[in-house]
Amino acid sequence: MLAKLSLVFVIARRELGDQARDWRILTPIAFMALVFPFLMNVAAEKLLELLRSYGVGIISDRMVPFLLMVVGFFPISISLVIALESFVGEKERGTIEALLNSPLSDGQLYLGKLLSSVTAPLLGAFLGMGVYLAACVGRGLALPPAEVVAQVFLLTLVQAVLMVTAAVVISVQATTVRSANLLTSFIVIPMALLVQGESMLLVWGDARTLWLAIFGVLVLTVLVGRVGLSHFRREELLGRELDTLHPRALLRLFARHFRGEARSPREWYLREVPSTLRGLGLPFLLVCLLALGAALAGAGLIQSTGAQAAQRALASSESGRLEALADAWPLFDFHPVATIWWQNVRAMLIAMLLGGLTFGVLGTMPVVLTLLFTGYISASVASSGIPLGSYLAGFILPHGVIEIPAVILATAMILKAGAALAAPGSGRGLGEQFVISLADYARLMLGLVIPLLLISAAIEAWVTPRVALLIFGG
Repeated sequence: MLAKLSLVFVIARRELGDQARDWRILTPIAFMALVFPFLMNVAAEKLLELLRSYGVGIISDRMVPFLLMVVGFFPISISLVIALESFVGEKERGTIEALLNSPLSDGQLYLGKLLSSVTAPLLGAFLGMGVYLAACVGRGLALPPAEVVAQVFLLTLVQAVLMVTAAVVISVQATTVRSANLLTSFIVIPMALLVQGESMLLVWGDARTLWLAIFGVLVLTVLVGRVGLSHFRREELLGRELDTLHPRALLRLFARHFRGEARSPREWYLREVPSTLRGLGLPFLLVCLLALGAALAGAGLIQSTGAQAAQRALASSESGRLEALADAWPLFDFHPVATIWWQNVRAMLIAMLLGGLTFGVLGTMPVVLTLLFTGYISASVASSGIPLGSYLAGFILPHGVIEIPAVILATAMILKAGAALAAPGSGRGLGEQFVISLADYARLMLGLVIPLLLISAAIEAWVTPRVALLIFGG
């Protein structure tokens, strides 16, 4: 193991030596590490004065760790430039043949490039964060707790590795530096959204939530790295000369896997859809456990102050509201059915989009958020003195027995698709595997999930209010 790691460090030292001689890399890193923190320090001081003048003490106390994260993020953005050139840049310079013909394994070569791409920007980020904290002490600004500082440093570390890992994947798949630079939007946009979410956690969240965010980014980093290793083939790097998009070939591939071996719609429904379900055992179990955990976490939120208001509101509910609900949605009025159905289908499409960008990780968010809210409301109902079983039987179970399994099935397919992209030894390219996973997801959605969501929407609009009225109307 040590001998294998030593070869990884050989590649890393070679790359770091080249970077140390390139002023175009060192100058922006030095500026971000030594000058930018002072600018952020001045901005923090002025912003704190403004917030405190308006009496916004809670937000002002969170500005220092927030700007600390900003100071760390900008230097690691330089790593994108380095990582994008890691393979495709050497190919354009004509130096990649000697590197790929070396006795190094694919994993050693890949990890050596990844380590060299992240080292200099990460050191610059940590240096800049240290300069920022020292400047805060010099100006008399209150430092955040040590746990929060450690969390921001860890967030910077995992974000840097995630960005570099994704950029190396792009560098392996691209054929020119120009095409690799254009593909960086698939890294920059998700990372910008991720930083915005982490900013909200720093301003409004607590330490426990930040630890969950760090763990989530770490899991995503491991998955992206596995994707890179799974689809790294040195012979393709040497043979691929031009990126050509073949829409017709992709459509034929999608149609072939969507149709399967079926020769008629009836055969497709009776044979291909069940075969798709048979491969969802483990992902379905994982999503069920995740949904259960989210419901229990939502129930635990009842201890917060806001839960007391929810309990009083639920306890003061009148049966007249249920009657009004039943009258507002008469039988065979399809407008509320279509509204509920489209809301659920749209949530699954958003889950697919999020899962496609994060290899299935964020595709679980709609299920998690829905069950989190359901657990919170159910715990509020139980604490208000309303029988929990009656509430579930009246408001959740009539349509939930169909809707919840359908949503879990769709989410399980998203997880399976993410795992398939990261699976080694499939013999398929990244784009081909993505199209096949999309075909499997479309087969499950059209064959099972969308019809089940339509049935559950009709029950939710026409049956659930009347069941609730029968239970609570008296």
